Order: sequence, then structure tokens, then C-alpha cells
Amino acid sequence: MPKASVIVPAFNSETTLAETLLSLLAQSFQDFEILVVNDGSADSTLEVANAFRTDPRIRVLSQANRGLAGARNTGIDQARGEYVGFCDADDVWMPDKLMTHVNHLDSAPDVGLSFSGSAFIDAQSRPTGLAQKPRLRNITARHVLCRNPVGNGSAAVMRRQALADIAWRPATESRRDWYFDETFRQSEDIECWLRLMLTTDWEIEGVPGLLTGYRVNPEGLSSATERQLAAWELMIAKLRPFNPAFFDAHLGAARAYQLRYLARRAVSAMDGDNAWPLIRRALASSTRPVFEEPLKSGVTIAAAAVLRVLGPKPVRCAARLIASRPGY
Repeated sequence: MPKASVIVPAFNSETTLAETLLSLLAQSFQDFEILVVNDGSADSTLEVANAFRTDPRIRVLSQANRGLAGARNTGIDQARGEYVGFCDADDVWMPDKLMTHVNHLDSAPDVGLSFSGSAFIDAQSRPTGLAQKPRLRNITARHVLCRNPVGNGSAAVMRRQALADIAWRPATESRRDWYFDETFRQSEDIECWLRLMLTTDWEIEGVPGLLTGYRVNPEGLSSATERQLAAWELMIAKLRPFNPAFFDAHLGAARAYQLRYLARRAVSAMDGDNAWPLIRRALASSTRPVFEEPLKSGVTIAAAAVLRVLGPKPVRCAARLIASRPGY
């Protein structure tokens, strides 16, 4: 059996899937399998995946569209590795990512989820200069709820036993267990990470380095903001019964962080009509992000205000000057 399995959910990913798979095949740690889950694609995703089947480490699975959560669940069900990683079909892994996580999990038996920071790349796979540089140690459920240090679905490598400990099978499901909640089409990853923290003793811990290339689509940065917020609220409603006191203590700040995150997405898309109202809602929910992360909060508030009053040109100029500063 391979030491690790890497699951690649793929939906209409014909333009990026090959790059993703090449980055995985180039890993310095080689004792792994790759499971590409074609999630009902209508383009040539399946043909691209099948072209890689000459490598015995690659397995291709196909299913009707079930979303990211459903594709990941199918991959987990078929995975044989002790460790299970996830890489979406438009993202890439740096060559030493898998080796770093395997070494981390081998040396830290209490860690159920290992993750890394991520560098943002654009549609042409060029670094944008921005990155997710999250907290790596002493992570609590509050950190996951408020700031989601894992960052994105392509950053995590999990211990198979940790996945087994959060598995369940809905009454309507006869084929396999669920690990990610398939009723969620957004926020399915943070729902999984937070449920792990609230219902098990497994720890979440990060490793140094920007080991994931996370692709950002500028055209989608501010789209469906209300739908994304609604999915986040549904996640809260689902998990709150596990620990009502925890949510009573932290929900206001967590909602403010979520609204600030959406405002930053709107700023990145130069969408002043959405950015400023989101900031106002964030401040109404809680001012804790302002005191806990004054630089990031201040930059976001200022950018949203300038964007609303003066338009995108001065915001673009300012972004070029401050984007590389720590904490931005």
C-alpha cells in the first residue's frame, strides 16, 4: 500500500488539470498514489486525466456531479494511503510538500491534519505576490472558526484515522461514508476542519513554507458573496449544537472576520459597491479583528473606503506598495 494518497477533485478542469498532476508527479516523496475524481465534467477533463494513466500511481474515478465534498468523499473511500492529501484540479503543490507533511505526521502522532501556507497564482500560473501565511502552532477551535489557518482545500494532508473519526453515513446514503458534508457546495472544507476540532482530540498543526500554489480567479473574487456568507452561516447552524457555549463566546468575532475576508475579496476585485457595506457589517458584528489584527483590518477598511469614494485607481497604486508587507 502507498504511504500517502492524494485526491484531486476535477470538474471542468481541462485547462489546469495537467499542470496539477505534473506538480504531484514531481513530488520528492514518491510513495504515493493519485486519485483523480472526475466529478461529472462536461469538457475534456476525463480525457486529460486518462492521458496520465500510463503512470501506475494514477487512478481515475468518474461520478455524476456531487461537488467538491462529494468528489473528496469518493476519493477518500477509494484511497489506500495512511495519509490523505487534497489538491484541487486548478492548484499545484511545490516539490517538497508531500515529503514535508509525511515527515510532520510521522513525528507528531497527535496531529490529525497537517497544512502549509499557500502562494497565490493567477490564471497563467504566475505568482501574484500575495500569500496565505497563517498561524502554524497551538491552534484551537477558535482559530479555525475565526481565521481558518488551513486556508484552502489544497493545503491539507490528513491522517486517515482522523478522517475515520469524523466519518458518518447519512440515512439517504447507501454507498459510502461522508467525511466532508455533501450538502455544502461552499464552506465544506472549514466545516470539516472545525468539526474535527470540536468532536475529536486530534490537533491541527502547520509546517513552514508556502508549499501550495493556490489559483485565484479575479473574475470570481466578488461573485456570489451573499451565497458564500449564507453557506458559512449554515455551517455555524450545523456545528453549534456540538458546543453552544463555544459559539456563544466566539461567533460575533468569527462573523466579523468572515465579513472582513469577503470585503477583502471585493477590494481585490475592485468592487466598491460590495466592499464598503461588508466592512460596515463586519464592524457592527465585532471590533475584535481591528484590535487583534490592526494592520490587516486597517488596510482593508481604508481600501474599501477609498474604493467607494475615489474608485479603483488609487487602490491599485496603494496595493502595489503594501502587498509585500508582513501581515497584509
